[in-house]
Parts: sequence; structure tokens; C-alpha cells
Amino acid sequence: MSQANNFIPYTKKTFELNEMLERSSAYYKWLDGRRSLRTFSDKPIDKAVIENIILSASTAPSGAHKQPWIFCAVNNPTIKSQIRKAAEEEEYTNYNGRMTEDWLKDLEPFATDWHKPFLEIAPWLIIVFKKTYDVEEDGSKQKNYYVNESVGLATGFLLTAIHNAGLVALTHTPSPMNFLQKILDRPENEKPFLLIPVGYPTQDATVPDLTRKPLADIAQFY
Repeated sequence: MSQANNFIPYTKKTFELNEMLERSSAYYKWLDGRRSLRTFSDKPIDKAVIENIILSASTAPSGAHKQPWIFCAVNNPTIKSQIRKAAEEEEYTNYNGRMTEDWLKDLEPFATDWHKPFLEIAPWLIIVFKKTYDVEEDGSKQKNYYVNESVGLATGFLLTAIHNAGLVALTHTPSPMNFLQKILDRPENEKPFLLIPVGYPTQDATVPDLTRKPLADIAQFY
């Protein structure tokens, strides 16, 4: 069979300019409302919602379509408690020696420290793992390509899907994150990429009064 026979028609609908402008502007305004939160409600979220969010993330492009990611969704209180304990141990060290003075100063607007209660309060933790290689049934290793780029794209899709579901999230990086591999008993070829609490905001939730860079500062047109 020729390679061309493995292709199928692309049937995505396109739009005229006016509708395209309207849709792209509306999407930007909607997505501009996405914020990272550290104050989560413990209100439960149905597993099916999390499944749909992960499936949405899995539609991201990846090098050679290797899809080098695993999304570990944790709802079990005991495991969440273990993750919080290990994360806070690393974060305590970060805030008390590893981080530079400049780094700590840059974090001041977010009013954050080494305490991470949201890791137990949020109903779900999604831990994104990157697969540096795949392991075949016979034990042989198969190389993955552009792993960091691919998993980064999938994580972006994940955050957008969380926002679309009316939920909030935080991209948490308690570096180093090797404890996640141990607690979740993940294989050697999987490395933790991000720890993302997912849930509803508390009724009194607040976020820093920040502004995003304007277009002139983030884009160049040639």
C-alpha cells in the first residue's frame, strides 16, 4: 500500500473574513480570562469531565505523531497527601536556599510560599509525564522526537480544555519532581513535566491584578 493511501480527506470548515475576525477576537477575549489559581474548592468533579479534558489534550501535535505523554489523574486523598508532603519538602528547600533573591522578589506579587495546601484540597491533580522513549512488548526502546515541545503543546491544550470546562488550574513545578515518579510508580522512561491541580475556585478566590504584554511586545510582523 502506498503512503498516499493512508491519508483521509481534511473536512474542517473554513470561514469568510468577517466571521473569522469575529471568532478569533471572541476566542482571544474568552481565553484572556484564564488565570492560574491557588485557592481551590474541594467540590468534586466527575471523572468523565477529567477524561474529556485529557482526551482534548491528547489532540495536540507531536513529533512523528509519537504522542510522548502520559496524564496521571489523581483523586485518591491518600496519594494526594503523599504528593503534598513530598512537594512541600522540596519547596521548603527552594524557598530557603535554592532560589535566588531575584527569583524570590519576582514571586512576591503572587503571595506564595512553600506551603501547598491546594495539592490536597483540589479534587484532582493531573501530573503530566513526558516519555523520553517508548518500550515495545519485547523490551526494546523506541525513540521519541521533540519530546519537550510535544508535551508542552499538549499541556497548553490541557489548560485550555480545563478553562473551557469552567474549571481552574495551576501549573505547579515543585522542582525537582522525581518524587512524583516514585509515588505514582511510573516507569523509567517517564519523567514528570508538570503538576496541575484542577478544580473549582473558592467563592472568595482572588488573583493578582496583572496585565499581559501588549501585541507590540510579543509579536513582530515581516
